[in-house]
Amino acid sequence: MNSPAPIALFLYNRPDHARETIAYLQKNELAQESPLFIFCDAAKTAVDYQAVAGVKELAKTVTGFKSVEIIERESNLGLANSIISGVSKLISEYGRVIVFEDDLVSSPYALKFFNDALDNYADQEKVMHIGAYMFDLDDKSLPETFFSRVAFSWGWATWARAWQHLETDVDRLMAQFDAQKIHEFSAEGSMNFWKQMQDFKARKNNSWAIRWYASVFLKGGLTLNPSQSLIHNIGHDGSGTHSNIENTYQVQLAVKPVTYFPSQIIESREAFQSIKRFFKNRKGSLLARGVRYLKQTWLKR
Repeated sequence: MNSPAPIALFLYNRPDHARETIAYLQKNELAQESPLFIFCDAAKTAVDYQAVAGVKELAKTVTGFKSVEIIERESNLGLANSIISGVSKLISEYGRVIVFEDDLVSSPYALKFFNDALDNYADQEKVMHIGAYMFDLDDKSLPETFFSRVAFSWGWATWARAWQHLETDVDRLMAQFDAQKIHEFSAEGSMNFWKQMQDFKARKNNSWAIRWYASVFLKGGLTLNPSQSLIHNIGHDGSGTHSNIENTYQVQLAVKPVTYFPSQIIESREAFQSIKRFFKNRKGSLLARGVRYLKQTWLKR
């Protein structure tokens, strides 16, 4: 294996979440061999100042990695610009990167999975993204890892050769889609990915992830995914800028290392069908949706 890839960790105003994310990362098998870069965004408003200051103080105490470098933003970039600029910085220096946000707890084998995959597919142009999170899929017969068209952003990694194809201009991206591509991009109509693109254009979201997925998709790229998630998102408690209160995406972390990496670089039809079923059923019945909406509305009051 090559030297472990650098880890980019993006923090903002949630010190408790960040502390838990870091604690899990510290327990990873390759943590002590991995350089960690902590990107701390500046407060957007005075309301966030104290929490942001707490995150910065936490960052200064982090140990357990080969090295720790803290990059404090002088002004608020927002999550999208912070990730794009931070990933680009490390990609230019190291040629590859592993990316975490402040609400992702990891299996002790997540870093090993990332680094093994980065090594295995370093020269495979079609493989553009490695995602360590996976939904609780209904097909339990899937192999340890598989390829998919969809790029999931809760714990991921990539190479310079792939990142160079990131297109941040949503108009340029959308101009390359026709009806058939929109259907395929939206997991054959099972997920609202195209609406996320439209919402970004309308300034209803500020997602870097949907533009990255679109960039990968338009290049015909594939993503490597585990069937047993190595990441769990703890941010669905209403604390995040872009998160709701829900348990739809709750998973159990993998308790053993990934040892299988497919040699045939094609999308797994079985995995894709299972992902589609998850998308279609993820919101549950109308009653379940109503209860969840009321809970979110009440707890956010």
